[in-house]
Amino acid sequence: MADSGSSPNRGVAAFFDLDKTIIASSSALAFGRPLMREGMISRRTALKSAYAQLVFSLSGADEGRTERLRAEISALCRGWDVAQLRAVVAEALQDVVTPLVYAEAEALITAHQAQGHDVIVLSAAGEEVVTPIAGMLGADHSVGTRMGIVDGHYSGEIDFYCYGEQKAAAARRLAAKRGYDLAHCHAYSDSSTDVPLLETVGHPHAVNPDRTLRRIATERAWEIHIFDKPVTIRSRMPARVDVLTGLGFGLGIAAVVGIAAYGLWRRPSAHDA
Repeated sequence: MADSGSSPNRGVAAFFDLDKTIIASSSALAFGRPLMREGMISRRTALKSAYAQLVFSLSGADEGRTERLRAEISALCRGWDVAQLRAVVAEALQDVVTPLVYAEAEALITAHQAQGHDVIVLSAAGEEVVTPIAGMLGADHSVGTRMGIVDGHYSGEIDFYCYGEQKAAAARRLAAKRGYDLAHCHAYSDSSTDVPLLETVGHPHAVNPDRTLRRIATERAWEIHIFDKPVTIRSRMPARVDVLTGLGFGLGIAAVVGIAAYGLWRRPSAHDA
């Protein structure tokens, strides 16, 4: 972990969301196929979850529905071996993540580091996924969702959900611990659910924003970025059935990493406004 104590810009951090901000897809979806190969996700479960996700995305994502679906998919991982999951992620990391990293995001990370800023990844994805990806990117620190663990296996409970206001709270805790001046810090996200994080810093940035975040960013004169390299994973899937299966994979790993279900097919709702 880099020490910014001698930097003239000490006290400045750049907080990055992960999914669809640094990488051009959901990190959950990216690791779905390796998990299926290991037998941790069945095709039947994947397709069932894909259908549930499709219905969910079309019907909207109010807070109650999000929480109910999150609870259901979290239960899917109960009993999974923690070491096995970490081994799958470590083995597949380069193959599944490297092609998805936005070139623009990588350039921004490099630019912040050149100015002596700490780079921190904050994501609703599980720390088992977030930590190695952040390390691969050369980030100084990361925070992800923490799943409950009992005797080396996932309990199906969530100890800390790095989402919404809790993500903003994580940024404030890091600022207090590391001496960041939030008024001079930056934050990047694609999602309106991260408005609390973006409001926490002096330099908020909307990246490929959803409709609600675009409206808020425009009203508040926040900087808007459009990242388009590489292409999104959807364009790499040749058939609709593969898309549905991939979504099911994403939901299966979401149970482990604690992602809110609408992170894959996000639609704005009244709750986001």
